[in-house]
Amino acid sequence: MKFTHRLWIVILSIFFGSIVHPSAAESSTYYPLQTKFPHTMIYKADTKNKVIALTFDDGPDERYTPQILDVLQKHNVKATFFFLGSRVNKYPDMAKKVHEDKHVIGNHTYWHPELTKTSVENMVWEIKKNEKEIQNVLHMKTNLFRAPYGALNEALVKKLAELGYRGIGWSIDTEDWKNKSGEEIKQNMLQEAHPGAIVLMHSAGHWTQDLSGTAQALDEVIPILKSKGYKFVTIPEMWSHNETLK
Repeated sequence: MKFTHRLWIVILSIFFGSIVHPSAAESSTYYPLQTKFPHTMIYKADTKNKVIALTFDDGPDERYTPQILDVLQKHNVKATFFFLGSRVNKYPDMAKKVHEDKHVIGNHTYWHPELTKTSVENMVWEIKKNEKEIQNVLHMKTNLFRAPYGALNEALVKKLAELGYRGIGWSIDTEDWKNKSGEEIKQNMLQEAHPGAIVLMHSAGHWTQDLSGTAQALDEVIPILKSKGYKFVTIPEMWSHNETLK
């Protein structure tokens, strides 16, 4: 007898007496905040279209951000960068370079706190502090926000909506922040790729982190995914593919 993957999930759930979640590629119900706040939160688009969004956290810097920009330019791909205000302040020219290359900019707080361990008021302060920094350097305002560590709860999401922001999660964590090699990151992305995927990567990090594998992986994985029919989009473009909102 041939069983579908979903049927196996149900059987295993009953057998172990607990819920076994389907993969990220299968259902956005895996993401309760997106399910409850579909107009504010997105972790992946509910779509059959082979679109995928590359996102980069914690930049800018002068070490890894330039490498990533070179690879994206080489393959004519636009991505979304979630900036830390403290690094925009320290590396304004690199922030301008990302913006001039026509990548999308998002807010990633000023100091990178774990917001669920602070307060709604602290999140507002972090967002507005970063907002001012981005405005001062890039003369623009973003309405995209990614929480450090992806740490959000319902109270924080409700405040995001009040502030006019959309919260951006991810459905593929490349784990490049674990100093993985380019080959490991590449295999991770190829194995996890799915329609509507949002990929988490980093364009900067702690000085002890080796993120050289990120640019190396991108240089190889972009043409492979393109050959498989994938189109690379920015986060604003990904929202337009989300069938849940149509």
